Amino acid sequence: MLSEILTEVGSLWIVFVAAVVSIVAAFYIKKGVDKADPGNEQMVIVQGYIKNGADAFIKRQYTTLAYFVAGLSVLVGITYSYDAPTEYIPQVPGWLMVISYILGSVASGWAGWLGMKVGVDANAKTAAAANKEDRDLGMNDAFNVSFYAGCVMGLLVTGAALGGVWALYYFTSNPRVVLGFSFGASSIALFAKAGGGIYTKTADVAADIVGKIEQSLPEDDPRNPAAVADNVGDNVGDIAGMGADLFDSYVASLIATMLLGLNIYGEHTFSAFPLIISAAGLFASLIGIYLIVNAKKEDPNDALNRGTYLATGLFIGTAAIVTVIVQFTSPDAVSATRLWKTYGAAVFGVLCGLVIGITTDYYTDDRKKPTQAIAESSEQGHALNILTGFSYGLMSIGPPVIGIAIAMGVAYALDGVYGVAMASVGMLAIVGTIVSNDAYGPVVDNARGIAEQGGLDEEVIAVCDRLDSAGNTAKAITKGFAIGAAALTVLALLYSFVQSGHEIIPDDEVISLDIQQPGIMIGLILGVAVPCIYSAILIFSVDKNAQIMVKEIRRQFEEEPGILKGEVAADFERCIDIATKGSLKALVIPSLLSIGAPLLVGLFMGIPGLSAFLAGSILSGFVFALLMSNAGGAWDNAKKYIEDGHLGGKGTLAHAASITGDTVGDPFKDTAGPAINTLICVMSLTAEMFITLFGLMPHSGLGFF
Repeated sequence: MLSEILTEVGSLWIVFVAAVVSIVAAFYIKKGVDKADPGNEQMVIVQGYIKNGADAFIKRQYTTLAYFVAGLSVLVGITYSYDAPTEYIPQVPGWLMVISYILGSVASGWAGWLGMKVGVDANAKTAAAANKEDRDLGMNDAFNVSFYAGCVMGLLVTGAALGGVWALYYFTSNPRVVLGFSFGASSIALFAKAGGGIYTKTADVAADIVGKIEQSLPEDDPRNPAAVADNVGDNVGDIAGMGADLFDSYVASLIATMLLGLNIYGEHTFSAFPLIISAAGLFASLIGIYLIVNAKKEDPNDALNRGTYLATGLFIGTAAIVTVIVQFTSPDAVSATRLWKTYGAAVFGVLCGLVIGITTDYYTDDRKKPTQAIAESSEQGHALNILTGFSYGLMSIGPPVIGIAIAMGVAYALDGVYGVAMASVGMLAIVGTIVSNDAYGPVVDNARGIAEQGGLDEEVIAVCDRLDSAGNTAKAITKGFAIGAAALTVLALLYSFVQSGHEIIPDDEVISLDIQQPGIMIGLILGVAVPCIYSAILIFSVDKNAQIMVKEIRRQFEEEPGILKGEVAADFERCIDIATKGSLKALVIPSLLSIGAPLLVGLFMGIPGLSAFLAGSILSGFVFALLMSNAGGAWDNAKKYIEDGHLGGKGTLAHAASITGDTVGDPFKDTAGPAINTLICVMSLTAEMFITLFGLMPHSGLGFF
């Protein structure tokens, strides 16, 4: 089989080269970040607090994950110890699937940990780089340090994901083995995104309520006991968490398309083609990163957006080149037309990602009407800020949904369900650029905090504020990309699951998702409800943990008045400990829900009922994720718009109302919204991973329904 793959797809070597170049480039860039100036003594001390807090959280999280992965490894091994119920699903030895699952967990965890480590180290270095008499030079140098730190994460995520999938496919010749790798990546993402999101917003909300609203302290004031925990949260949630999330979606889009390619066409050319297209995207991201760093950066926001547009254009070109290479290295002459159709589907996918990103930019950028309208409504009070922000969040759902629908329609017309899957691969092909832009955000956010706590002058803080504002918009755009990519990815996984189900259940009628069948309708209703319940659990967790931290901050202020006077140092470690323990404890129910729900539905309602369940969760999850991410981003930037001096600036009713909106939006945009991506991906992978178990059940069709 291996020789057959090499004969059919001689260009598969491109994938290996791309993965190696990406990882080597990441370590090369890391050396440059390591050499940067860490700043003055106080900045180094604050940096040490952040590093220790992040290390403590990651250590506890990965220790918990080790038990979780070990337990699931046993279930995976038992499931794959049985013979597959049909020849359509190639038999995979249980031990091999367990190894694949563990490799996926380790690769995702390693990429997230190392990327976060570099991001943490770059916090103070970015602030130090901004501390120059020539402010334009300071802006340029600080941008480069922070963006380079983000690039390390982006390139590690892409290189480790693509390299891992390539190795498993190369040495086993069975795409289904890669499914275990993807499921392992999802296990890490489940904890990293949800846990990091709970951590970061616990600290952020508590710091705002007591520090800003009650005590009128500035942003990141060192007198606020939650200030360092807030900085830690940015790193564990927005760097490690988002990296794990996109690692998960990236690998899932590849495995779904690889399975469909082999199952529909029976040719390894179409099973390997998603990998080759992704390699083209990785090369495009590398070139785009080089151009961003070496271009003149008068406006950091424009520089980041320009990088995304450049990477998109370069991907379209490089993907065309590798398509030509595949066409001439594959002996299957009939595949040429199909190859170009799938190329077209991938191009439409990445263009759809741009539509979602541009829409997110419009609804969250403080230079655009929606965010300014939210700020203006704040002049009339807190309630109107919430109503306006929520309404714009709802409105923002429209354009991305239309974009996804058009991309799906065009991709399906080009190459059926395989074309839709390739659209998801195309959208995630430039994930190196997307993660780099996203990781840049928390680095500059923390740089601003360290500049404040390190006693740097107001002009330096203003430079960091400008970089931070660009980071907020960049993060909003990358969240839009992540949400759209997750939606197309899980649709591809759904198609793959249904395709497998048709072979296990020969009667095509029982898996047609006919809503007149009670089991199908019940599955849809249950699926629609899960993202809502999941979001509620996460936001409740932020609420509960933030209440505990608010009480702790008030206690410190009451028992030691010298903290507010700047005479006594606040107890940062106590708040870090509250955020760490609370976030990990809160993960138990979401984790059980993510994996347990599809298992129970599959066991009791069969493959058709589970297919309907997945369809319902995808549709509601996509809408909820867009709403919460965009509304939260708009509320955040409306507050910053007022703090920049508009509408009376700080200390006004408008400012107080905008803080309320930002506080509500924090768990929306950084906890529940992005975590829904992971939820629907984990549930879809669980269904595909354990489909052999559902096929072994004594019932068929709609199960007990």
